[in-house]
Amino acid sequence: MVKSVKVKSLGIKVPKGSAFAYETPHDCPKAHQLLGVIGKRGSGKSVSAVNLIEAMKYDRVIAVSPSMGSNFELMKRLNINPEDIFSDVDDIEIPNKIKAIIEEERDDLVRYKEQMKQYKRFKKLMDENRPTWSIPDDILMEFYDPMRGDFIPPYHKYGGKKPMICVMFDDIQGSYLMTKGSRRLNQLCIYHRHLGQFPDGGSLGASLIFCVQSFKCNVGGLTRAIRGQMTSMILFKTKNEKELDDIKDEFSGEVSKDTFQDIYNKAITEPHDFLFIDLHKKPHQPSMFRRNFNEYLVV
Repeated sequence: MVKSVKVKSLGIKVPKGSAFAYETPHDCPKAHQLLGVIGKRGSGKSVSAVNLIEAMKYDRVIAVSPSMGSNFELMKRLNINPEDIFSDVDDIEIPNKIKAIIEEERDDLVRYKEQMKQYKRFKKLMDENRPTWSIPDDILMEFYDPMRGDFIPPYHKYGGKKPMICVMFDDIQGSYLMTKGSRRLNQLCIYHRHLGQFPDGGSLGASLIFCVQSFKCNVGGLTRAIRGQMTSMILFKTKNEKELDDIKDEFSGEVSKDTFQDIYNKAITEPHDFLFIDLHKKPHQPSMFRRNFNEYLVV
């Protein structure tokens, strides 16, 4: 028999807030996520990833892919700016460049909030019918637009809200980024929710999506660190039994291997079907497993 004696003073205090700080559509995953999209060539990896990105309504999408620049349709659908495409996947500095983009977005939001404080102070002085000569020159000049001949409030391209950012990695298996640069990429994945930290707490973070042809690879594939950080997976049909067993092992803490096989068989019945697994589903969502995105598979 085992008896327990509780110590009141050493209880765990859970911090306020959530690891998933963004509101997402009702049946979409939480954000931020780290998603692995696993499927052979031509299975539909990019198409599924793009559809999810669209449904999630990300504000800014960054693409790391040698082929994205030539795929005008995908760029248009995701509204990707040319400067947000990294096509040289042998550039091991890409993780640092992504961090810089997120920090720039953070700085822009911090600037906007500080300017709004000044603008509200300015509006209060104007509403009190103060003569303009009594208002500090620096405040007047900060908000006066000579082209319009009027005082203009500060501008922020996302209306003052935290932008939800997604980074999509496609066709990078075997690249320098996944081999010589794997340490930097691992760090990006481990800290992806904490990128772009604010001075007063919180961060912007970013969702990461990896489209790859195999779950494990001897060289240049998804590292153990990346696999361990995954919050969701899109799995297309595979004829590689060893790969499927490896994936079953990854999810053995959720369901038995036999149950996983039953779910996989139920999900994949048509050529481009996939099994979607969400390890951090929302409380109202009936299952962590789905056939494609629109059909829950309840165990």
